[in-house]
Amino acid sequence: MGKPDTDKVFAGSIPKIYETYLVPLIFAPYATDLADRLASKRVARVLEIAAGTGVVTRALAGVLPASASIVATDLNQAMLDQAAAIGAGRPVEWRQADAMKLPFEDGAFDAVVCQFGVMFFPDKAKAFSEARRVLGPRGTFIFNVWDRIEENEFADTVTTALESLFPEDPPRFLARTPHGYFDRARIERDLAGGGFTTVPRLTTVAARSPAASSQVPAIAYCQGTPLRNEIEARGASRLGEATDVAAEAIARRFGQGAVDGKIQAHVVTIER
Repeated sequence: MGKPDTDKVFAGSIPKIYETYLVPLIFAPYATDLADRLASKRVARVLEIAAGTGVVTRALAGVLPASASIVATDLNQAMLDQAAAIGAGRPVEWRQADAMKLPFEDGAFDAVVCQFGVMFFPDKAKAFSEARRVLGPRGTFIFNVWDRIEENEFADTVTTALESLFPEDPPRFLARTPHGYFDRARIERDLAGGGFTTVPRLTTVAARSPAASSQVPAIAYCQGTPLRNEIEARGASRLGEATDVAAEAIARRFGQGAVDGKIQAHVVTIER
C-alpha cells in the first residue's frame, strides 16, 4: 500500500512541537551518535539530507573541524526555518532540497548524512543514487533508521492506543513510515539499486527515552509528527482526545510521573 501524501507533511505547528518534544525525547541521542561516527573521518565538505529542525546539524557543528563546511537540506521549508532560527553555533548553509533530486554537482561532498529521513523517501534507490552521485571518491554515506515499532516502546504504545479510539480506521503512520524500513535485506537491496557496490555496515543501537510525564511522548507523537494529520483527518476536533488516550496508555504501561521507554535504531554506513 502506498503512503499517503500527508506522511511527508511537516507544517503548521508540527515543526515547533517536533523540536520541543520529539527531538529531546528520541532524536538527540542518535544525533550525537551519528556526529561522533563522522567525526572520526577526515571530511571537509558535509551534506545533510532530511535535516529536519537541525538536531544532527548542531551535533555535527560541535564535533567537526571549523574548516569543514556543512550544508543542511530538507524538503520541508518549515522545518528548515525552525532549524535556522535555532542556529548551529557556526556558519551552516540551510537549503531547501529534494533528496530525490539534489541540486549539487557530482562529487561535491566527502560525506552525506541522514538521520531518520530515508524512510520518507518514495523511491529509496533513487535517493541513494543521488547521495552516491554527490559523494567524492571514497566518500561516506551514513544514515540511521528506526527498528521495528515493537522495539520502540512509546511509538508502539501510542499506535495501539489509537486503535481503540479509531477501531474502524486506525492511524498507522508510525508503524507504516518511521518504523516501516528496518529490514536489512531491503536496505542492502535499495543501496545496490542506488549504485553502491560495497557492503554496508549495519549497527543496531538501543537507547532510552526518558520523559517527565506520559503527556510528553503523547504530545510528541500525536502532535509533533504527521500522525497529527491522520488524527485530524478522522475528526478535526479529536486531536486533544487522541493525545489524552495516548498519554493514559503510556501511564498504564510505564507508570505515573516520569516515564522511560526503550528506543532502537539501525545505523548504516557505506562507502562510495
